[in-house]
Amino acid sequence: MENITASEVAGFGVGAFLLCATIAAPKVDAFISASQRSSLGMCKRCGNLRMIACTKCKGAGLVREGSLFGLSLVDEPKEISTACPNCQGRGHFGCPDCSKSSV
Repeated sequence: MENITASEVAGFGVGAFLLCATIAAPKVDAFISASQRSSLGMCKRCGNLRMIACTKCKGAGLVREGSLFGLSLVDEPKEISTACPNCQGRGHFGCPDCSKSSV
């Protein structure tokens, strides 16, 4: 490998930092929102909505089948959307934290 300049090393460092920040952003956002909700006296998980979006269908209630990772680059006629088996097509679940406290 040829000589690497200081600006190239700095560029690699900044790139690595941005990649780590992008990967960690959802966890940081969840932590901050849970903290804000608890300071306002709300449920940490759902914010007093009493429901949580399904993680498999992302709250849509439908799951695409026949495509790679649920994504398609081109509209393919063989793609079929079916009801999500995880939430039975509702797109959400009742919040387990709120259902514990209301009983």
